[in-house]
Amino acid sequence: MLEESPARAAQAILIAAREGVLDAQALLGQILLDGRGIAQDQPLAVRWFEIAAQGGHLMARNMLGRCHEHGWGCTADASIAAGHYRVAAEDGLDWAMYNYANLLATGRGVAVNQLQALRLYRNAAELGHAKSMNLLGRYLEEGQYCCADPSAAFEWYRRSAENGDFRGQFSYASVLVERTQIKEALAWFRQAMLGGHSAFLEISAQTLLKVPHAEVQSMAREYGVQAKLISN
Repeated sequence: MLEESPARAAQAILIAAREGVLDAQALLGQILLDGRGIAQDQPLAVRWFEIAAQGGHLMARNMLGRCHEHGWGCTADASIAAGHYRVAAEDGLDWAMYNYANLLATGRGVAVNQLQALRLYRNAAELGHAKSMNLLGRYLEEGQYCCADPSAAFEWYRRSAENGDFRGQFSYASVLVERTQIKEALAWFRQAMLGGHSAFLEISAQTLLKVPHAEVQSMAREYGVQAKLISN
């Protein structure tokens, strides 16, 4: 009976979407994209995102950007993705600010503009976007396109970590190690390990092995084991 529940939910969402409910249209796009409770159909997911976006649904507009960026149900085209992200970002959606900033920072689909990327990361971070908090912290720590401010970077890393971003947790823990707060750092490294994907864990393990502290190096080995468990 529990196995039928996602299918029943998908049917209810489909009915609401056909009746013009914007949130249902956006959600239908997501479950079609993922194949949750309904047969996966990424081109149809794109169509429902388009319908919801035309009605003013910002997350649907952002998801259209994601589809065009990654080629989910359509031809990958970073410039089209950037256009969708920009529209949703200008209307105040933190996720769109983050995604558009990523393209601006790397020059995918748009000309590189690090200052604009930094501004968008800051705007999204101030709205509570955890991933943007971590990236803002990195700019501030390294003094990239802004004045270096290690104290402000530390606070943004802390906020990112506390809001659940595994990269933010790793960044925060790394600064705690520099401050010789090893016990607290290890706890945050472990949180990052539990939330991270295999590629992140493999790279992070190599970083931690370079830290001249036995407990941190032991954590690096845990990262390596966890990466293998996830990839298998």
